[in-house]
Amino acid sequence: MAQPNDVREVLQYVPQFRGQTFLVLIEAGLLPEPAVAETLLDLGVLEKLGVKLVLGVLGGDIQDLYDWTLECEIKSAKVVKAIDDSEALGEVEEILKRGQAAVVDASSSSPLDHSVVALAKGLKVSKVIALLEEAILIDGKPAYSIRASEAEMMVPRSDEEGALLLLAAASACQSGIPRVHVLNGRQQGVLVDELFSNEGVGTMVYADSYREIRSLREEDIPELLGMIGRSVRRTKLVARTYEDIQACIGDFHVMTIDDHVVGCVALHPYLDDHCGEVACLYIKQAHEGHGYGKDLVQHVEGVARKAGMNRVFALSNRAADFFTGKLKYEQVSFEVLPEKRREQFEASGRDSLVFSKDL
Repeated sequence: MAQPNDVREVLQYVPQFRGQTFLVLIEAGLLPEPAVAETLLDLGVLEKLGVKLVLGVLGGDIQDLYDWTLECEIKSAKVVKAIDDSEALGEVEEILKRGQAAVVDASSSSPLDHSVVALAKGLKVSKVIALLEEAILIDGKPAYSIRASEAEMMVPRSDEEGALLLLAAASACQSGIPRVHVLNGRQQGVLVDELFSNEGVGTMVYADSYREIRSLREEDIPELLGMIGRSVRRTKLVARTYEDIQACIGDFHVMTIDDHVVGCVALHPYLDDHCGEVACLYIKQAHEGHGYGKDLVQHVEGVARKAGMNRVFALSNRAADFFTGKLKYEQVSFEVLPEKRREQFEASGRDSLVFSKDL
């Protein structure tokens, strides 16, 4: 979880958020006043960063929340029409054009009902953020990110209220809202912790573009070298230069979250032997423990199958449990390596173990 005072973590989002429109829904009448006050102060910072804000009041007194925005020095204006009024969209757009945040009455709506989604779509928001009395729990625990297409599978693992919120958030994403964040509004500082970290602290339901595995691009190479440098120094990974990676850039794949590279893997082909080597597997420390390494390896296994390979192998002196336990590889003799790779292995003097998997 990002710390609010972690400047490096925060600054990466500033250019990304600038000029974007966020619809923030607040159960103002149900949440503790200190939590609401801190949220409004954080929204004031977002406004100064260039985020266009629409604040939807779910319950409570819209005048009261509007007064609070003024106390927090948010440049705001109150929308006369309620969110379910067809004229509300035009009024909100006019307020945003003036450079003000729009405070709109959403008390006649459930948090993510059709009128909320319609307003969000009309404004082309990049995020809908709902600060509610309760959060979405899966198996009794927070679920930090859920792909909209997988939300229905999660429903049996949540309670009734959480399931309704989850399905509503997924429906909003499928209708064109890129991301819906459902946060526990009782938690002070939850907005900053959610928005200024890759993993977040609430539940984000997202379209497929949030987390993806894609081919390495040349502009990613410095990021990759910086990322794996720690493991290279500790002899877990073979040292590589910019030119080394550039020469076989098509072998590399990266995982991105919010367009930030958080992990990598390579598949080096040995087509004459109908196999490939899984190599350079690394996940940034802040993103360990989420199964991303397994996702990356399974991704390149799929690439290997499509390329007609019938086997993949990996060399490691530290990840035996990972390959054999989580990915069902078998430890084998180094003699099964392709001749070229076996010669490199013998010349390196490394004590790596060899793991292999038939595809």
